[in-house]
Amino acid sequence: IIENIRKYPSELKKSANNLVVFDGSLNAKVIFVGEAPGKEEDEQGLPFVGRAGQLLNKMLKAINLKREEVYITNVVNWRPPNNRTPTDREILEFLPFLQQQIDTINPNYIFLLGNVATKAILSSPLSLAKLRGKWHEYESLKLNKKIYTIASYHPAFLLRSPQHKKASWEDLQMLQKKLKNEE
Repeated sequence: IIENIRKYPSELKKSANNLVVFDGSLNAKVIFVGEAPGKEEDEQGLPFVGRAGQLLNKMLKAINLKREEVYITNVVNWRPPNNRTPTDREILEFLPFLQQQIDTINPNYIFLLGNVATKAILSSPLSLAKLRGKWHEYESLKLNKKIYTIASYHPAFLLRSPQHKKASWEDLQMLQKKLKNEE
């Protein structure tokens, strides 16, 4: 997958330093999907390593998960110029690579971080505020199962708008409950 993304002739490649695909476990039960690499991620070649990544690590710890136990990726794998939001065209360009990652990892759960990830995976016209707080099902064309999916706020958004942390915590607790019921 990494080589396929590296070879793909995306315009974003021209302004980015490093390809950023994933961090974590290839045997993960949970995939966390963000939108695109930021400045620190572009420098280090890993997703969620800046301030938002530090908050994500705290969020994982709060529900007894370690970063090494989950799979963390983004919808878009090259940093958009000036940290702008990926365009619809860029999201569609990279969606097959995200779907390949989901098929390869074969998780039981997908946790969507923010609007871009939610739009890409759930393909819904509804806002994140309307979609969060309940389970959805993601169906892969290659996997013969439905994957429970929840949409929540992106850690970068939570840093700017801490009043939404309570809602995000409720979403995390929903995931924690599902994982506990699996044990």
